[in-house]
Amino acid sequence: MLKNVVAVLLDGVHPFELGVVCEVFGIDRRDEGLPVYDFAVVSAEGPSLGTHVGGLSVSTPYGLERLEEADLITLPAGSGYHLREYPPELLDALRRAVVRGTRVLSVCSGVFVLGAAGLLDGRRCAVHWHHADALTRQYPRAVVEPDVLYVDEDPVITSAGTAAGIDACLHLVRKEQGPEVANRIARRMVVPPHRDGGQAQYIERPLPPSPCDTVGEVLAWMEAHLDQEVTVEQLAARAHMAPRTFARRFHQETGTTPYRWLLRQRVLLAQHLLEATDETMDAIAWRTGFGTAGALRHQFVRSLGTTPNAYRRTFRGPQAVA
Repeated sequence: MLKNVVAVLLDGVHPFELGVVCEVFGIDRRDEGLPVYDFAVVSAEGPSLGTHVGGLSVSTPYGLERLEEADLITLPAGSGYHLREYPPELLDALRRAVVRGTRVLSVCSGVFVLGAAGLLDGRRCAVHWHHADALTRQYPRAVVEPDVLYVDEDPVITSAGTAAGIDACLHLVRKEQGPEVANRIARRMVVPPHRDGGQAQYIERPLPPSPCDTVGEVLAWMEAHLDQEVTVEQLAARAHMAPRTFARRFHQETGTTPYRWLLRQRVLLAQHLLEATDETMDAIAWRTGFGTAGALRHQFVRSLGTTPNAYRRTFRGPQAVA
């Protein structure tokens, strides 16, 4: 049962991510017929902690002993969490909690605490896309999924940046106490009870500077002609290579195949056009080389986990042209 919930604070905690957990689990809504959680804010580093907001601190009378009775332990994000070490007594408490069946839930960079405790080993996990590489380097046994909003590897639940913590918390409420409770809490918070898509739609992926020695000119041509259908044979001819040699050299210098590189650039162009223009889906499909709105939608969903229309509404508002 989900009754006893704690939020663990460390120095530099982010107030918003802490507020997410407090909003879902820390407010008494019994007058609305909703569950009341035995909620406490717990410090792992003394009774008063600083935050990443200048001059703002958080105080609490609770220490790590409060974790021993919790059904859910949450770990909000904080500044520099990917660079610091954590109190051994906190890591021990988290390991004991998971062994006895207590759930642990991280918001954004709070996942680094779980990694330090060894609780990500062999598990899929989510983190803000900005921290995905650092998490992978520090905890190579973790299976980092940078494109999702949250991952439920019960009893370890991890979420991506900031508002994705709301998604993860509501997911857990829905799982334990049903969709009606989760939906009513979401309405009270004025947030969607469930969001479509994943982090991929929010990640900035500009074309990186190409270090390519032999296919650089071909890449530039491909980027300037995304609306054209091309074959490996045609690209190889532009590079004055045999198709097999070109394909091998292309992979060596870009880390991917010509088809996948071209597909990614077409999706990037579609994202830009959806954000910056009112062009129709058919026009965008033609300009990006997908041909039809149906093909654009198919590849967009495969790449970003959301539809072009939903993406445009997200970045341009509900009045955006479909």
